[in-house]
Amino acid sequence: MTDTATFPDLDGASVYITGGGSGIGAALTEGFLRQGAKVAYVQRSPSDAFMDEMEAKTGTRPLGLVCDITDTPKLQATIAEAAAAHGSVTVLVNNAANDQRHNTPDVDEAFWDWSQNINLKSYFFGCQAVIEGMRDAGGGAIINMSSISYMMGMAGYPAYTTANGGITAMTRSLAREFGPDNIRVNALAPGWVLTDKQLEMWASPEGLDAHMERMCLKEHLKPDDIVGGVLFLASRISKAMTGQCMVIDGGVVTTG
Repeated sequence: MTDTATFPDLDGASVYITGGGSGIGAALTEGFLRQGAKVAYVQRSPSDAFMDEMEAKTGTRPLGLVCDITDTPKLQATIAEAAAAHGSVTVLVNNAANDQRHNTPDVDEAFWDWSQNINLKSYFFGCQAVIEGMRDAGGGAIINMSSISYMMGMAGYPAYTTANGGITAMTRSLAREFGPDNIRVNALAPGWVLTDKQLEMWASPEGLDAHMERMCLKEHLKPDDIVGGVLFLASRISKAMTGQCMVIDGGVVTTG
């Protein structure tokens, strides 16, 4: 992980991350651990090897829990489990998502519901589950991961981009609703981050070249590039910022 700023108020913070054992989520877990935070995360399958790796790298073992985030009762139960282990969750990062490619004529109702359940519904019910604890703690920060895909009107995964737009709208409404409780709610929209999954499934040489043409900064994004922005939004250093959508994409949406 590249060097990043230190945010003293994150030392000891109780952090919960969905999808925190792989891809961008794994970089976020490491980033928060290096700040001294107590991190719980969920993955669909056991991730003991990743927990071992994080403990070796940072000196602190995260709490890895198994959960399919489309199972709302289980999702909310793991948030309660994290709170029991680390204290009330004061930083929630809704990160897990699935950008499976699809064509509109092929989408049936089951696929639509599956996509919305992963990419939007789970975010709402994750937020719902942390509000009471954040109120009791005197405030908190929620970061909802969106994507620049919906801003660009990208084709090839309309159910996913619909959820991304919904994430930003939900973020603004929750920021208004819970601001009086000192709970800040922001979104972060990454560009194309070249995780192992993206490289394996979607990143053709032609697609990478075309995306590079859109970028102001001529370097493809890595998971580490997203960490600093999330830490900033989680920290009290951004205490006057809520209801916003921060973009980290190398300048793609600037150029269109």
